[in-house]
Amino acid sequence: MQVDSGRGRREAPSERLACPPVAATASSRPSAYAERRPRSPFTEELEEFRSVVRRWVEAELAPHVDEWEREKWFPSEVFEQCAAQGYLGLTFPEEHGGEGGGPLAGAVFVEELQRCRSGGVAAGVWAHAGIALPPVEKFGTDDQKRRYLAPGIRGEKIAALAITEPGGGSDVAGVRTTARPVEGGYLVNGEKTYITNGVRADFIVTAVRTSDEGGHRGLSLLVIDRGEGVSASALEKMGWHASDTAVVSFDDVFVPEENRLGEENHGFYMIMANFLWERLIMALGAVGAMQVWFERTLEYARERTAFGRPIGQFQAIRHKMADAMTTIEASRTITYDALRLYAEDRNPVNEVTMAKLFTQRACVDVLDDCLQVHGGAGYMVEYGIERAVRDARLGPIGGGTDEIMREILGKSLGL
Repeated sequence: MQVDSGRGRREAPSERLACPPVAATASSRPSAYAERRPRSPFTEELEEFRSVVRRWVEAELAPHVDEWEREKWFPSEVFEQCAAQGYLGLTFPEEHGGEGGGPLAGAVFVEELQRCRSGGVAAGVWAHAGIALPPVEKFGTDDQKRRYLAPGIRGEKIAALAITEPGGGSDVAGVRTTARPVEGGYLVNGEKTYITNGVRADFIVTAVRTSDEGGHRGLSLLVIDRGEGVSASALEKMGWHASDTAVVSFDDVFVPEENRLGEENHGFYMIMANFLWERLIMALGAVGAMQVWFERTLEYARERTAFGRPIGQFQAIRHKMADAMTTIEASRTITYDALRLYAEDRNPVNEVTMAKLFTQRACVDVLDDCLQVHGGAGYMVEYGIERAVRDARLGPIGGGTDEIMREILGKSLGL
C-alpha cells in the first residue's frame, strides 16, 4: 500500500514517517497502552501509517474545524486534499486509481479522521469514500468505474448515497422513488432525505423502484448525475454542522441505462452488502472519537484543580475515567474482531451488527461522561466536547437504528 505525498511521487507509509511533513506531538503518537492491545489486526506498517494520518489530520484539518462548524460547511477542497494524500482511494484497487490497501488501511483512516474533532467533516469525507463509492467499485462496469469511481478517488467528483426517504428510513424495502423504463434508460421521480453530501454531490447513487412488485424485489441502484430535474435543500441538524445534509428531489430525471449498477431489480442485495462496511465504519469512527476525547479529558482532569488538587485525584473522577477506559477497550475489541473477519471476507453480519450496536450508544455515554468531567467548561463551545456529544448522538440512529440492529441479531437466533 502506498499513499500520495502530493509532491509528484508516491511514498510508502514508512518512507513518509521517516521524513514527516509535520512535527510529531504527544497526541500524534499512539496512546501508552496501544502497544499492549491484544489481537490488533494492524501490521507495523499500518501503525506507522496511522501516525502519518494522525499528524496530517491534526495539522491540515483540525485547525479549521471551528470555522467550518460556524459556517455549517467545509470546503470541497478538503476532498482534493484527502485525495492528494491517497486517502480517498485506500480501500480501492490500484487498477481503478486506488491505493490497494484494503479495509484495514481504510479503518486506520476512519479512526484517525476523528482527530479533526468534527463529526461533520469526518462524515462528509467517509460518506463519499466509504459509503457512496463502494457500490460503484463492487457492482459497476469498467465504464462506470472510469466515469465515477476514478474521479471520485481523485476528489474531482463528490458522491452521495441516497436510500432514505421522507416516508421511511429503516424500511429499505419500502422505497417509493420510481424509475420508469423509457427508451434508452429510466425516468426518475421521487424524494430522498437525510442525504450526507446531498447539497454538493456531483453524482448520487440512488435506490429506486424499477418494478411494480412490492418489497425488496423491485429495487435497483442508479447513478444519477447532478443536472436538470435534480434539486437539493439543506437540512438543519443537532450535530454534524460542518457537513451538508439534504433533501434531494428528482423530477422527471432521465437516467441512461448504462448508469444502472448491476442487474435490474437486484438493488436490495447491493444495499445490504454495502451496509456491512458502512456500519463497520460507524463503529470504527465511534472508537476513534471515544479515544480522542478520553485523552483530552484525561489531560483536563490532570490540569484542572479544585479544593487544592487536580480533579483527577478525586475518586469520583478516577472511577469515571476508569469506566470510560474499560468501555473504550470493549468497543475496540468487538469492532476489531468484526474488522478482522470483514478483511478476511467472511461476511460477518452478526459481528458487524453487534459492533455497530454496542459502540454507538457507548460513544454517547462515554462522551457525556467526558463532558461531565469538564463541568461547566464542558457546556461551553470553547472546549469542543459539547460538539462531540451532539455529533455522537446520530450514531444510534444512522446506518440502521439500534432497534434494527437488535432485530437483525434477534432473528439470527431464530426468534
